Amino acid sequence: MEKQELQKKNAEFIRKIKERDPLYFNKLKEGQKPEFLVLSCSDSRVSPSIITEMPLGYMFVHRNIANQVAVEDESFSASLYYALKYLEVKEIIVKGHTDCGGIKAAWSDNDDEELQTWLSKIRKDLPQKDVSKDMTIDELTKINVLKQVDNLKKHPIFKTYGKGVGVRGCLFHVESGELESLV
Repeated sequence: MEKQELQKKNAEFIRKIKERDPLYFNKLKEGQKPEFLVLSCSDSRVSPSIITEMPLGYMFVHRNIANQVAVEDESFSASLYYALKYLEVKEIIVKGHTDCGGIKAAWSDNDDEELQTWLSKIRKDLPQKDVSKDMTIDELTKINVLKQVDNLKKHPIFKTYGKGVGVRGCLFHVESGELESLV
């Protein structure tokens, strides 16, 4: 997509929003008070706001490959802290998706040097291959989402600031568009 195409699509977005609500962007400028923090995969097919048709300002979103919760990930920890302490989100959603490239790469023993540190985070939460060799990528993805929900509940920032905040895991099915609740 060329620069002109991006600008054209942005102008169309603005036009449609202002048609419905001429003061929409003035309201956005006043600040955000999202109800949800969503931890989602970086995959371009699974944008949380688009698949739920949530308007701007309803979701605070953090994305990384295979929606990982890692205490040593400063970016995620900062997002979690900000969402809990300052935005006072009511719920955290860990959202994985079918056909996840991050899970595929971790399971297939991808050896790209630049990915190894991140893939090792994914691998440590997947079952052992020798007992689970027949599992599908989608089954592994469900396991990953549930493990990340568990990791989130154990995260020091969540334990300190997350009292009363709900946590759930969901799986987005790229083949149908369905958002399946796992917990």
